[in-house]
Amino acid sequence: MRKVSRPPPSTAPDDARKLADAASTLAELRAALEDFEGCTLKKTARQTVFSDGVEDAPVMVVGEAPGRDEDAEGRPFVGRSGQLLDRMLDSIGLNRQSNVFISNVIFWRPPGNRPPTQGEIAACVPFIERAVTLVRPKLLILAGGFAAQTLLKRDDGVMRLRGKRLTCGLPALTEPLHAMVMLHPAYLLRRPQDKRLAWADLLAFAAWADEVGIQRGPGL
Repeated sequence: MRKVSRPPPSTAPDDARKLADAASTLAELRAALEDFEGCTLKKTARQTVFSDGVEDAPVMVVGEAPGRDEDAEGRPFVGRSGQLLDRMLDSIGLNRQSNVFISNVIFWRPPGNRPPTQGEIAACVPFIERAVTLVRPKLLILAGGFAAQTLLKRDDGVMRLRGKRLTCGLPALTEPLHAMVMLHPAYLLRRPQDKRLAWADLLAFAAWADEVGIQRGPGL
């Protein structure tokens, strides 16, 4: 019987880790991401979507992946779900102009907004982990189950994780970060009846922010 040859395992995750770990600033990390060719999504996306907001912000929000509007504009959370996110943050005195940094686990739009593959996730994770390490926020907001499971390394669903005081430990951090999971704004657009849950989570996050000394505005 003829032996079927298998393609060699991808080196993309290792290459991504080396590039990400070598970056000592967010500018260097962004440049490394622009040069990285190990994620197949980059071939179909219009542009890399890295971040938005204040780079030394005390609050960092991490979502899933760019959509059509984000792919066109090159910034995360700028479509309908992004507009809702901004209103949610504004309601507790947070915004991307003064005290929030925003990114995603995936940096290129999956075709047709399909879920990213395991290979695509593995190629992107080193970069978002490095971004979190460089920002080192006082509080980390993980928007949706995908971001939560990826960075917290947990299999729990978003409904089990949301609103709780959690920690996010990464290899380069000497101490884990405070983290809280919220329902993704895109989910809330599909299920507006769950906005009451999101509001409860926002109030819990605001209380935690006050405890750790984050300056918030008056809110809406």
